[in-house]
Amino acid sequence: MILADVLPGGLARDAGLVVGGAAFVGLAAQFAFPLPFTPVPVTGQTFAVLLVGLSVGWQRALPSMLLYLVAGAAGVPWFAEGASGVAAPSFGYVVGFVVAAAVVGWLAARGSGRTRNPVRTCALMVLGNLVIYLVGVPWLAAALDVSLTKAVALGLTPFLLGDALKVALAAALLPATWRLVDSSQQER
Repeated sequence: MILADVLPGGLARDAGLVVGGAAFVGLAAQFAFPLPFTPVPVTGQTFAVLLVGLSVGWQRALPSMLLYLVAGAAGVPWFAEGASGVAAPSFGYVVGFVVAAAVVGWLAARGSGRTRNPVRTCALMVLGNLVIYLVGVPWLAAALDVSLTKAVALGLTPFLLGDALKVALAAALLPATWRLVDSSQQER
């Protein structure tokens, strides 16, 4: 069970979650801090992407991230720092968002309580970050015409501490949200 499963509604709820998930990632992308030595800024995107996947499941997270990617590629300025289009060297991370949200959403929905436990939540977030990097870093290397080692130095290593903080935040947030949901359901 995932958090979205406790919300009432059917198709309208799902459509709202898909659009809301894409908008949440777009908003998180605007919290961007450029680093002088890399074209990849620090953003809230990875946190938002993985939180969407873990909260709404793969059936909603996949179309949500596809909406984010397609709309941004078509010109909606909701990529990092208000960017759009596919020309940015960091566009591979956006492609990775689609895959990562689907993977963590699928895993979260498969097992009961996977986002109720901080350790399991951490494991899913780490896996999601790994998927994003597996797509984004090689794309960055190709876009900049640099070695994979250089791309790791530009697009992975500088972000590990921030990713660890995002993982810790999610590991606290999701189980706490479940406790609130469980207590409100018991009160009924």
